[in-house]
Amino acid sequence: MIFPYEEFDLSGVRTYPLKSRASKARREDFARAVPPGASVAAFVDSLPSILAGADFKAIVGAIADARRGDRGILWGLGAHVIKTGLGPVLVALMERGFVSAVAVNGAALIHDFEVALVGATSEDVDEALGPGRFGMAEETGRLLNAAINDGARDGLGIGQAIGRFFAAHEPQHARASVFASAARLGVPVTVHVAIGTDIIHMHPAASGAAIGEASLRDFRYFTANVARLEHGVYLNCGSAVVLPEVFLKAVALARNRGLSLEGLTTVNLDFIRSYRPLTNVVSRPTAGTGRGYSLVGHHEIMIPLLAAALVASDPHDG
Repeated sequence: MIFPYEEFDLSGVRTYPLKSRASKARREDFARAVPPGASVAAFVDSLPSILAGADFKAIVGAIADARRGDRGILWGLGAHVIKTGLGPVLVALMERGFVSAVAVNGAALIHDFEVALVGATSEDVDEALGPGRFGMAEETGRLLNAAINDGARDGLGIGQAIGRFFAAHEPQHARASVFASAARLGVPVTVHVAIGTDIIHMHPAASGAAIGEASLRDFRYFTANVARLEHGVYLNCGSAVVLPEVFLKAVALARNRGLSLEGLTTVNLDFIRSYRPLTNVVSRPTAGTGRGYSLVGHHEIMIPLLAAALVASDPHDG
């Protein structure tokens, strides 16, 4: 059958009053302009209660509620968070009680270690790879591997081993270091390593047995921390693969032991949306029992903004 050129008859189209419709964008939810000198709390309150604006407010509220209720707030950090200079922001949150524990991948440990030692990190890979210098900083390879090897020998996880190293050596830039500050404040840190992904694995002092044993111990510590997150918060900041996979396994183990993790809030914060964080952090662990959020933006802007909003929510802020 060949159709003819025939206009559709619109004479019987039905309409309804605009005000009778349920609309998703409403005037009362719109953003408000803030006056000069407005507080951070006023700025956050001025954000639109729509999409990411509503999510940001909900995340701030969930973390603030967890802190007030003495429930867990667990931060997962990728390397980019550290090398974009956010260590001092996270340290300040630790000091204010907004961090119950920290989990990192191996690269985040390396950047934090170098910051603590010399106040700088993140080599120019393009410049160093050709001449064969990439990853060959002597102190990074020798000292980190020695600390991990000694820690594994003494029954420590990698996070504990590095904390012990910093406590003993008091590096010049310890106040900018997440690991050194966590050791000072008694905040546990776990390190989750994929063998061969980190520059210290290229050094002769690297021991697969020590790295594997200590990182497995950290996984079990991390699982114990995740198991405490009923009505708590887990934030995955800048890890696209390793920490989302580790987190999902920790959730699986907690539920295997009969812990529901009721009321869990999860947050993925990164400058792109990736499959594993959205699946393994935001959606699967919270399905039917909690709420997951995804915030897209540069860490060097979004994490300080989130930290400022949390400080503003602190009733003890002077």
